[in-house]
Amino acid sequence: MATRRGFLAGLAALALPCPSWADVGAPAFLAAAKAGEDYLLHGLNETGDSLFSLSLPARGHAAAAHPSRPLAVAFARRPGTYAVVIDCRTGTETARLTPPEGRQFNGHGVFSADGATLYTSEVIADGSEGRIGLWETSSFRRIGEWASGGIGPHDMKRLGDRLVVANGGIATDPKDRSKLNIDSMRPNLSLIGPDGGLVEQAELETGLHQNSIRHLALDPAGEVAFAMQWEGDAANPVPLLGLWTPGAPPVLCPAPEAEALRMKGYAGSIAWSGDEIALTSPKGGVAMIFASTGAHLATVERPDICGVAVLAGGGFLASDGAGGLSGLSSKGLVRLSQQALSWDNHLVALG
Repeated sequence: MATRRGFLAGLAALALPCPSWADVGAPAFLAAAKAGEDYLLHGLNETGDSLFSLSLPARGHAAAAHPSRPLAVAFARRPGTYAVVIDCRTGTETARLTPPEGRQFNGHGVFSADGATLYTSEVIADGSEGRIGLWETSSFRRIGEWASGGIGPHDMKRLGDRLVVANGGIATDPKDRSKLNIDSMRPNLSLIGPDGGLVEQAELETGLHQNSIRHLALDPAGEVAFAMQWEGDAANPVPLLGLWTPGAPPVLCPAPEAEALRMKGYAGSIAWSGDEIALTSPKGGVAMIFASTGAHLATVERPDICGVAVLAGGGFLASDGAGGLSGLSSKGLVRLSQQALSWDNHLVALG
């Protein structure tokens, strides 16, 4: 039976403000890193300063931030066996997600708009058929899964109440990541409805079926920019940036051939800020800036540059494997900070 004391305690709890990202200094970005032999997740402000650093059990890749609570989920590099739920106020691990038997995490995830559900990018280990794992976020219990619409899903973004999934098309060995189907791979973009059904799918033309679709960025109007990694002839440069508006075919955005060759067929990360799109290549040591129309504007050099995200005031923040964080625009790079660590592939913007 409820008591008056318990009732009043409940009212007091309801009156308390819910913890928010402001409680940890309002970080703007999350980024995985390696320092010595330690794997870490950092929360960064707009100028590249680290506000907190949390331990990870193994190499990290991307992360997902809860839309309102100071809670983040860090994902292992694919094929992954962990996702760590972290209370960013205390720096403590509050839960660890393990994929079901026969599944592997694939490096990315995203929360629903209300924060009640976490969606995780996954594959069936044998054959790399794509899955989207569903986890409720009060206790991070798995509540189901959906088909991703293809082989080897990687990045996912929330588009309203739907998900856009980059199905890379590559089947990999579950142990050593070796690629098993390069001759027959078929990447696609899949739009998944709120019930898990496939709403729409876009594929590349036949001659570009070896252009693996890996990472995504959205503009406020709902257009999708996608970054690719070319598995074909390295001497034959192909577009690594594409644009897709659901309901229309994808449009590829070629760079001038000499500039395209500098990317070495590999786009590692992508971000969309206003009228510009940034595409990075750690293998080429360059970042390309495109107009939102898809026209190439500039190529900027920086060894091992990969992570990129939008700055609140416009332009981009970029990270590199030597520990540098820089402002990035079509005018070049401006160094913001330097740390004794190696940033991993991605910067994840909060908000």
